Amino acid sequence: MTFIKGIAMLGAISALSACAVGPDKSRDRGIDSKHLSQLVAGVWVDPNGCDHWIIDDGLEGYLSPRLQPDGAPVCSNAAPPGTAVGPFKVGSGLPDPT
Repeated sequence: MTFIKGIAMLGAISALSACAVGPDKSRDRGIDSKHLSQLVAGVWVDPNGCDHWIIDDGLEGYLSPRLQPDGAPVCSNAAPPGTAVGPFKVGSGLPDPT
C-alpha cells in the first residue's frame, strides 16, 4: 500500500511541476535586452535546400524552420544550401566574436 501511495505522490508532484510558468521567451535576455520583434530575420538554407528564419543578436542567435500554413517546410532556393541571406544581424550593436 505504501508503494502505491508513493507512486500517486510522485504523479501529483509531476503534474504540479508542469504548471510552473517559465521565462518569457519573447524577450532577448542579453546585454542589450529587447523584445524579439525588434530584431530582423534573414533566411538560412539548410543542406536539403529548405529555409529557416535566422536572427543573429551578437552573443545570441535564433533559428526556426520557415513553414507553409499547412506546416510543410518552405524550400524556395532563396540561396545555395548552407548560405544565410538577408539583414539577420540588424538590431544589435554587439559584434560577433571572431
